Amino acid sequence: MSLTREIYQIADELRASANVALHFETNEYVVERFKRVLAASARLVAAVEGRDPDEILARYEDNMFHASPLIGAEAAVFQDARVLLIQRQNNGLWALPGGLTDVGETLAGTAERELREETNVRGRAVRLMGILDSRLWGSPTKVHLYHAVFQVKAEDASPSAGSEALDVGFFPEDSLPPLSPGHHLRVPLVFKQLRGEAPIPYFDTSD
Repeated sequence: MSLTREIYQIADELRASANVALHFETNEYVVERFKRVLAASARLVAAVEGRDPDEILARYEDNMFHASPLIGAEAAVFQDARVLLIQRQNNGLWALPGGLTDVGETLAGTAERELREETNVRGRAVRLMGILDSRLWGSPTKVHLYHAVFQVKAEDASPSAGSEALDVGFFPEDSLPPLSPGHHLRVPLVFKQLRGEAPIPYFDTSD
């Protein structure tokens, strides 16, 4: 990778992190800090292109978050016909480990990272189970989001709750805990896929 492309990559990662934080954060001091991060990203691009940083920043702020759907990835880890779930901190309900994809990260890498962060389990994505449209799969998000679900082969089978989860555990299909909105549809889907009752990978059609 050339130096110019590396600088653009760093600037884009700063921009993406700042924009996500500015979208969700309400603390005025934290907001101010991330505004400075966004401005720093603009200065990097301006330095490469010989442009006014304020011009770059205005473009950022004019197209901060909703120009394109967001995308995230989830890990489906199976053991003895049971699936690994986390208990979410925000609502106390259960879900597949997962989260938003970072700039510079593959979708498979997101699934592996979120699994590690939320369950302390390391694993390798081995199969794409599907790409699901949040509008059609019950996700209560404020923005349009795509969920990429990967089957992940775990290197160990001893999960423990990470900093982003209240609890973790393996559950059979006939004894699932209360599932978080969206996951109440996605978790049954992955069991159907394992039984050959739904296609792999699954995707929502244009119909």
